Formats: sequence, C-alpha cells, structure tokens
Amino acid sequence: MTDAAIETVDPKAVRRASLVRLATGLAQGLLLYGLYEAGERKAWPAIHPMLFAAIGLAVLYAPFVVLAGASSLRLRTLAVWKLGAVIVAAGLSAYDIWVATYYRHAGDYTRILPDPPVFCAIAAVLFIGHHLVQPADMERRPIARFATYFDVTWKHGVQLVLSLLFTGAFWLLLFLAAQLFKLIGIDAIQRLIEQEFFSFPATTVVFAAAVQLTDVRANLVRGVRTVSLTLLAWLLPLMALIAGGFLASLPFTGLAPLWATKAAAALLLVAAAFLIVLTNAAYQDGSERPAAVLAWAARAAGLLLAPITALAAYAVWLRVTQYGLTPERVIAAACVVVAAGYAIGYATAALRRGAWMKSLETTNIAMAFVAVGLLLALFSPVADPRRLSVGDQVRRLERGAVKAEAFDFLFLRFDSARFGREALDRLKANADPVVARRAREAGAMKERPYLRDPKPEPAARPPRITYYPKGEVPPKGFAEAMRSMGSDSNCLQAGATCEARLVDVTGDGAPEVLMTNRWALEVFSQSPTDGWRKIGVYTTPCEGFDFTAAVREGALEATVPAVRDLAGPSGTLRFLPELKTCPPKIEPVQKP
Repeated sequence: MTDAAIETVDPKAVRRASLVRLATGLAQGLLLYGLYEAGERKAWPAIHPMLFAAIGLAVLYAPFVVLAGASSLRLRTLAVWKLGAVIVAAGLSAYDIWVATYYRHAGDYTRILPDPPVFCAIAAVLFIGHHLVQPADMERRPIARFATYFDVTWKHGVQLVLSLLFTGAFWLLLFLAAQLFKLIGIDAIQRLIEQEFFSFPATTVVFAAAVQLTDVRANLVRGVRTVSLTLLAWLLPLMALIAGGFLASLPFTGLAPLWATKAAAALLLVAAAFLIVLTNAAYQDGSERPAAVLAWAARAAGLLLAPITALAAYAVWLRVTQYGLTPERVIAAACVVVAAGYAIGYATAALRRGAWMKSLETTNIAMAFVAVGLLLALFSPVADPRRLSVGDQVRRLERGAVKAEAFDFLFLRFDSARFGREALDRLKANADPVVARRAREAGAMKERPYLRDPKPEPAARPPRITYYPKGEVPPKGFAEAMRSMGSDSNCLQAGATCEARLVDVTGDGAPEVLMTNRWALEVFSQSPTDGWRKIGVYTTPCEGFDFTAAVREGALEATVPAVRDLAGPSGTLRFLPELKTCPPKIEPVQKP
C-alpha cells in the first residue's frame, strides 16, 4: 500500500489489532519481569546460561514481530515468521554464550546474557527480515514491488521512533508525578515506579499502545516520514561535494596521510553509508523525480560510492595481508561486501539510460537479503569473526609469518573466547619451546596484564615551608614529625607552599608553630607525651584578612580572651562569639 492508496479502516480489525498488541505487550512485560527475578535470585532458568540467554532474547524480540505485523500479516504468515524470529533470537544468543564459555578454565566468568553486538545484530536481522516478509505477504508474491518495501519499511521506522519517544514521555510524566506527590508527603508513586513488577509490564504495554496509536494514524506517520526524508535529501548535494572534494584531493596528498589515521577503512565505510542513505532519501519510492539539483547529486553519489568503497576495500586488504585477520577486520570485510554491492548497483543506476536511477530499486532489495545473510553468518558458527581470526593468526604463527616473541597470545586468551583458548591449549604442546612456553603463560593468566609497563609515578614534591623572620628554623623534632602529620594539615601535604612563624599562644613558655596557606592559620604544639601535633586552627569572619602578611610581618600577638571558657562536670564549654566585629572596609579612592 503506497502513499497514494486510499485506506479503509475496519473498526473490528482495529479492535482486534489493539487487543492483540496490548495482550502481547502485557505478556512480554510479565515474562521479562519473571526472567529478571530469576536472574536476581539465581533460579531456573538463570542457572543455565545458554537457556536463559535463548529465552531472554526470544522474549525480548519476538513480540516486536507481532506488534509490527498484527494488522497487516496473515495469521499463518505471522505465526511462521514469529517462530522464525524466536529461532533467530534464541539461536544467536545461545551460540554467543556457548562461545564465551570455556569450562576447562576454572574461574572464568560465565555470562547469562549475550554481548551488546549480538543484541544489535538480532535487532537488525529481525527489522530487515520483517520488511522483506510483510510486503511480500501483502502482495502475495515472493518479491514485492519496491514502492511497497519503501512504504512499509519507512513507516515502521518512523513508528518505532515515535513509540520510543512516547514511552520515554510516559516515564517522564511518572517521575514528575512522583516528585510532585513527594512535595506533599506522599511517596506511593515513587515506591511503585521503583518496583520491577510494575516497570517491566508498564513499559511494554505503553510501547504496544504507542504502536497501535501510530498504526491507525498511518497517514500522519507517512507525513512525518516525508518531511524527514525531504530534509535528509537536501543534505545529499553537500555529501556529494564532500566526497568529490576528498577524492579529488587524493592525487595531491597521496594515500599516506589516510593510512596514518589507522581508521581509514572505518571512516570510508561511514562515508559510503551516508551516501547510500542520503541517495535513498532523495529517491524515496521512485514515483516522483526530485528537483534537478537532487537528481544530479544522486547520480554523482552513485558514481562516487564506487571509488570510496574501493579505497575501503584496499585499506582492509592491506591490514589483513600485513597483520592477519582480527574480528574487527572480518566485520569490516563484511561491510565492504555490502558497500560494494551498493556501489556496483548505484553506479549502474547512475549511468543507465531510461527512468531515473530505476535499477537502484533492485539493488536495495538484493542487498537487504545479502545483509541478512551476512549478519546471520557473522553471528553464528558459519563465519564467526573470532573463529576465523584465531585460525588465521595461528596459521601465521605456525608458518613463521610472525615470530613467537611478537605473536599476540593475549588475543587468544582474552579476546577470542572459546576458539582462542582452545588454540592456546593446542599451542602448549607445540614443537617450538618458545611458543609452548608463552602459550602456557598466557593460558594461566586470570586477567589481562598491562599492554606496556605503566610509567612510574613522579616522586611527590615535599611541602615547601618558609619560616619568618628570615633565617628562623623549625623547632627540634618538628621536621621529623611532619611526615606523620601530612594528612592532618593542608600545609604538610606534598607540594604545599606555606609560611610559618614561632609564637607562644598557649602561655607555657614554649613557642608553637603557626603555619598558613593564605586561607587559615594552623597551630602545632609539642606535648611531653604526644610530641608534635596539630592542636587547632585560627580563622576569621572578616573578609580580606591576610594571613600570609601577618605571618611574614610578625603582626601576631597572643591575647587573653575577653570571655573565658567554662569547665563543667562533663568537659570544657568553648565560647563562640555571636557578634563578629570586623574593621571597616576601606574602599580605594578613584582618581578623577
């Protein structure tokens, strides 16, 4: 169904879809809460990591198939596709847990949830897969028209964003309500929203309701989509200009600065992705030719995509031939394959005569299938990047392409899961004694050491204290006592700069050490039993009192307090003056 189609809304179908979506959201929330509690209590199925991951990801993702297809897919297609979603989510997540766990290494942490890339991969597979299934089911043929793919995919993309925003706004309102009621002493709402038995079902039901609300207002969703794509489309000329300028500069700069970034392939692939997305924003469903500027920019982007993808492929090939495969390079190579497919198709569309960029449609549909296949291969045993990387790196070691001293045994131990640790076990029996020894050392490690020796911390600079009058020296034993008092004094900490003067402030005939860092005046006194210690600090309520000048000039004199302390049966009562008298502040006279 395209934008131009006239939609008829069946009230019974709307009610049926509403009930299905709300029931699905409620069931998903309750199941997620049950899994959360099992994980917290370490109860079944959390005691079986692979099973827990499989159930958890299936419960998380499979309901989205129902939410997206409840009003469009036939019941049989929906059931089969939901089963497929469960198999994909459960299989990929269970496989990730299996790969990450190698029970022959005691003490290794066993995860119960997959790594974040697995979450993203499952979401991508199901999103792309759903938008290959639903249009085909709507038109009752294996491959639908491109206009239907475009309409359904972008409609659901906008629905997803709007539903997430609606769910976020729902929670913001709940938090606002909780704070408002707390102002009048009612914290029931705060306690409620902090409970998982409420937060899980509430989130999923509200999200399901948002999907239903946006689904019955499909024309409004398409309006938002059209505005968004139009705005994106007008970025295409700028992107084409950037890509063209970059490629035109290469003959003058050479490739060395590009390789020096050590991220050339990633940056080039990001540029290719922008060209692809913005070209599609300009083309949309192909029913209308855009403005001439956008039309020519789309053709230019289709041609520029090829050299940018070729440079990305060359960058990946250089790193692989020099240093072998790593998981990142395997994923980069897969991205290059996808980008190359788009580059060939878009260049053909740009050069072919006839309807403007028409063959772009075939390219988009074909590359959607390729992307799903690559994602499934990369996150399954078929082409697991860790397995491929371990095999390649070990072969390089065994044929002498890399010496044992330069080989990254830590990659096998910590970065390649089961495959790397199994390879370490095999290398422990290697005929080369250096390889065997280093494999045993790496296998025995429980945590990754520093990749390089950390730089030694610079020696702490001792405090610098100047005694006044000039030439005065600290009392006997004070310098030695400073080392144990450093944490109790601002002036005795490493790197401090202070001024000091000897003044008898206790009246016992022996001078105390008065020391200032400009903000207060610390007092150190010597006791026959405890030795030197800090006994207190002088402060002032008056602004602008210069402690440093007072110490330097010796303008300090012990005085008898106007109000003495009181001795009581439970200790001494200290007098704290209520009135704080300060000298008048003299403002500087401004010259006329």
